[in-house]
Amino acid sequence: MCYMETYKKWLNSPALSAAEKAELEAIADNEKEIESRFFGPLEFGTAGLRGTMCVGLHHMNRHIVGHATQAFAEVVKAEGPEAMERGVAIACDSRNHSQEFAEQAASVMAANGIKVKIYDELRPTPELSFAVRHYNCIAGINVTASHNPKEYNGYKVYWSDGAQLPPVHADTVAAKMKELDVFADVKTMDLEEAKAKGLVTVLSTETDEAFLAKALEQVIDHEAVAKVADEFSIVYTPFHGTGHKLVPEALKRMGMKNVICVPEQMVIDGNFPTVKSPNPENPEGFALAVELAKANNCDLIIGTDPDADRVGIMVRNAQGEYEVFTGNQTGVILFDYLVGARKRNNMMPENAYALTTIVSTPMVPAVAVANGLNYAKTFTGFKFLAEKKDKLEKSGEGNVIFSFEESYGYMLGDFVRDKDAVTAVVSIVEMAAYYASQGKTLFNALRDCYNKYGFYQEKTLNLVMPGLDGMNKMAEIMKGLHANPKTEVAGTAVVTVKDYQTGLATDVATGAATEMELKGSNVVEYNLADGTIFIIRPSGTEPKIKVYILCNDADEAACAEKVAKYAAYAPSIKD
Repeated sequence: MCYMETYKKWLNSPALSAAEKAELEAIADNEKEIESRFFGPLEFGTAGLRGTMCVGLHHMNRHIVGHATQAFAEVVKAEGPEAMERGVAIACDSRNHSQEFAEQAASVMAANGIKVKIYDELRPTPELSFAVRHYNCIAGINVTASHNPKEYNGYKVYWSDGAQLPPVHADTVAAKMKELDVFADVKTMDLEEAKAKGLVTVLSTETDEAFLAKALEQVIDHEAVAKVADEFSIVYTPFHGTGHKLVPEALKRMGMKNVICVPEQMVIDGNFPTVKSPNPENPEGFALAVELAKANNCDLIIGTDPDADRVGIMVRNAQGEYEVFTGNQTGVILFDYLVGARKRNNMMPENAYALTTIVSTPMVPAVAVANGLNYAKTFTGFKFLAEKKDKLEKSGEGNVIFSFEESYGYMLGDFVRDKDAVTAVVSIVEMAAYYASQGKTLFNALRDCYNKYGFYQEKTLNLVMPGLDGMNKMAEIMKGLHANPKTEVAGTAVVTVKDYQTGLATDVATGAATEMELKGSNVVEYNLADGTIFIIRPSGTEPKIKVYILCNDADEAACAEKVAKYAAYAPSIKD
């Protein structure tokens, strides 16, 4: 069916509301817009669905959510009656339409005879992962687009281990979506009727309490926290999202007495009115927090994204100004702190491991090696980190104390299988309190790490390519990089090309290829003659190619020079 036929099918469907029909009628004379909405479906992958919100096959709306849920329900039903009884946990974030989409998913699951546990209101993503494990559910659904701009929403799916859906199940859901009609084959049930029949139950504060208890168990050095709890001050912002209750509560229960929340950003609003993008990676989003911190002479600024799975911090630098830490920098000092705290308190397990990803700073492996710990790298995404953690621990090969991804994601403990900003905030504040008790800031702690392990600096660039044309161009660029890998980058020779699609690492000088452990991802990595790692991959959630520059050097200025050189070169990849 061509896009125009699909458009007409949607336009004439009785499933559309009057408002939805009017929205489609308004684009009747705009063939380009019709094509962009109906040229094909949103791709369902291991991260589920994510897209901008409007009526159409290639966008997030209640019909697409219902369609995906029906396909997911078929996968659950195939597991048998016991799986249907274990049921599915459902949560949502603060985005526009998130509650509506979550209720739509619950309605479809219930109509298929699958029990549902749905939160009474918005909750952090890690608490959804926790609920799947805590209640022994067969699966989970979270309606969120994480840190994306306000136009986006998403549909993240989890399996019984609390991690995002494994590829085998994601592929089955995608295949079922192709088989099922987006309107005719989707079963629904009135939510109140489903509750009355015992198919839907509502989760509330009892789950919050269980989750918070686990998060607070991650505190290692209670004495260090107590020493500075009366004086140490923090500004916190949830960026209008789901961290607004649990993060301040966790800090209060830790014993921190001076936590000031940014009032304008404690307001739940899917339009994120005080920021261009609700992303702790963007320094400009912290403007209100900095203003508040300066007025109150605070020690630390913390921000969590709308679904509270990512956390960013600002610390006082040598000049006393507030400086943003990258996800890599926070990850390094947190890992280094955890290693030290565990050793001081005799809490280091045997065969301790740190997990990180191929695009994250190589400084984490350096810290692991220097401290006699093991490390492993995975593809980008906490589903891979969670999978590796389970594999290591079930086999008895290792015990994971820290999992980290450069995009501001950290996983600690055994009670979630996704990045968890709530628990990460607890550990970050413990770390900050410990250093404060030593007369140091986190800025000092980072400098100490550089002096111990060498200088590392990273930069991520986003080459945005919107629309259908952009998607085609992205595919073309990546295809070319796999077929004809570069032999030099910005004038520096490539020593090794790692093609993670084929799983082969090729020595450029000899042409010899060796198999890598990781295989099957659309990523190309260049190891350069000066020690720099230059990585290119398409984003899995937005229309852009991401370029990662990972540098290290004995000298800080030389390190920064390398980053600047490769950052200037990166945009030429689009040409």
